[in-house]
Amino acid sequence: MSPAGPTVGYCTNVHPAEDLPGLLAQLGESAGPIRERLGVRELDVGLWLPAGVAAELATDSTARARLKQTLTANGLTVRTLNAFPHGEFHADVVKKAVYAPRWGDPARTTFTMHCAEVLADLLPAGGVGSISTLPLGWREDWTATDDAAAERELASMGAFLADLYARTSRRIRLAIEPEPGCVLDTIADVVAWLGPRTAAGVLDAAYIGVCLDTCHLAVSFADPATEIASVRAAGLQIVKVQASAAPEVPDPSDPAQRALIGRFVEPRYLHQTRELTADGSVLAVDDLDEALADLPGAGPWRVHFHIPIHADPEPPLRSTRGVILECLAALGEQAYDLEVETYTWAVLPPETAGVDLVTGITGELRWLMEATLRAGGKD
Repeated sequence: MSPAGPTVGYCTNVHPAEDLPGLLAQLGESAGPIRERLGVRELDVGLWLPAGVAAELATDSTARARLKQTLTANGLTVRTLNAFPHGEFHADVVKKAVYAPRWGDPARTTFTMHCAEVLADLLPAGGVGSISTLPLGWREDWTATDDAAAERELASMGAFLADLYARTSRRIRLAIEPEPGCVLDTIADVVAWLGPRTAAGVLDAAYIGVCLDTCHLAVSFADPATEIASVRAAGLQIVKVQASAAPEVPDPSDPAQRALIGRFVEPRYLHQTRELTADGSVLAVDDLDEALADLPGAGPWRVHFHIPIHADPEPPLRSTRGVILECLAALGEQAYDLEVETYTWAVLPPETAGVDLVTGITGELRWLMEATLRAGGKD
């Protein structure tokens, strides 16, 4: 990492491509123009590879050559992949399907191994990269047997990454990304699950760490500095940060504020909602429409809906983008991969989106680049 902080990129899961031609087209039609508007020589892109594309690229050197040519032609580099959604991330209805297959299912391991093979071929010799992945699975129907299966498959994945490093000189680390409602809902959950297993040598901390999504962290109402310190105290590494922001409803008992946040109800993605109570506890529901129906509304809400990090929602709703700044400050000079991950542009309320995708992502990247410069003392 340079003194100015981590290299900033954006995650391509915002683009609805399910095959290789679609992936190549999105790089030329969106990522390349974003780089040009930013006026930078190179731009990092955190690729999302649907399972079928990952398998094709991992097993076909000609397909990988096409990808590399497209990246080079557009001035794009790749340091990290998103292997959380397995596929169909832009279907009409995604909701809980995004958490399948879970860790413990060999299909999840195979997909992630394919992603690692592809990333190793995209990194320079001696390069270090990361792959973000889901926090085991959705919490419902999760058993001790599932826990043991997940541990077994993650151990296999860690061994694979160690072997990949020996074969290629590219070190790739898996980054488990806690998300509200999942088996590993919070940073504290990841520390409690992963820490003892790495300390005992069951899982390898050199190859399995943590992905910090700042929207997810904000929704949990946790303190960024405290959570980051807890990861380090457990001997774990934050290897990837996804810069994202959530809408906050200061007073959900106010009909006007309820009407504003109600515009974010939509059928594609799950929008887990949390309410902070007067005693500091957090109430939880699994989607925004449930919150509007069931939460008491006595304390502020935060909603798992990735909103543009450089812009405020309509007042009096607020953005949690301040959490991004707190995380950057707490991480300090630690090396990690950093990307914007606002995948929800297509489902934002029209008055909130307001711009085309290239313009919107360019604005987000400018904001984050400036924030990392300030965090690195480069005002």
